[in-house]
Amino acid sequence: MAELDGVRIGVTAERRADDLIGALVRYGAEVRHAPTITIVPLDDDPQLRRGTEDVLTAPVGFTAITTGAGFRGWLDAADGWGRKDELLHALSASRIFARGPKAVGALRGAGLREEYSAPDESNEELFGVLTAAGVAGVRVAVQLHGTTLPEFLDPLTAAGASVVAVQPYRWHSPPNTAPVFSLIHEVLSGELEALVFTSAPAATNFLTLANELGRGDELRAVLRRGTTVCACVGPVTAAPLEAVGIRTLQPERQRLGALVKLLVRRFGGL
Repeated sequence: MAELDGVRIGVTAERRADDLIGALVRYGAEVRHAPTITIVPLDDDPQLRRGTEDVLTAPVGFTAITTGAGFRGWLDAADGWGRKDELLHALSASRIFARGPKAVGALRGAGLREEYSAPDESNEELFGVLTAAGVAGVRVAVQLHGTTLPEFLDPLTAAGASVVAVQPYRWHSPPNTAPVFSLIHEVLSGELEALVFTSAPAATNFLTLANELGRGDELRAVLRRGTTVCACVGPVTAAPLEAVGIRTLQPERQRLGALVKLLVRRFGGL
């Protein structure tokens, strides 16, 4: 008997969903998959291309990399536009600040070196240190992922930085919301033991779509009771849920494998 036999889990991810679902199924879980966001294709994203060109118009003094996947996606898109080498050269001349080991791994894989890596892998650490690093009058390139982070970029601007933000992995609601609405109904009827979130936008839009369905207040009340566990890959992902009073379960390491193992420990043997 597998550890998650009979445990029903809703997965809200689009990116890397197959890896996550496969791992849960191997442990015996019954998985309901309902992506709550759809990612804008990088090569076809005019905003990303304009942002990249803006970065390349003048020297960059600082660079902030928030995610490894986002940085690699940015380089892949720039490669398709014939600007990758130019972009790497521009960033290599800057002081690079990273949000943890995954961002560092992507940087080093591209031949770049970071000056600083946030020990707790948090945006608060990353942008706090960056803002205090002497950014007045300097161009700062920021790679975002999924959200625009005005709570961190506004202080950078207030400190005198000229912020140039690029946002790989912009998102919108899925073209077919029926699976998400079905997932919401399963939560409300007590049919799911857990919901899994791997990004803050996915968590945010899950709540937004519940409002559109007219069941937002009811859903939040049910999730606050904790009968359906909300498992998140890390604190950034959990923030939209925690902000409305929904407790979350998070692994010590912000990795999909650690998240799966946490669910196994939580529900194994039920």
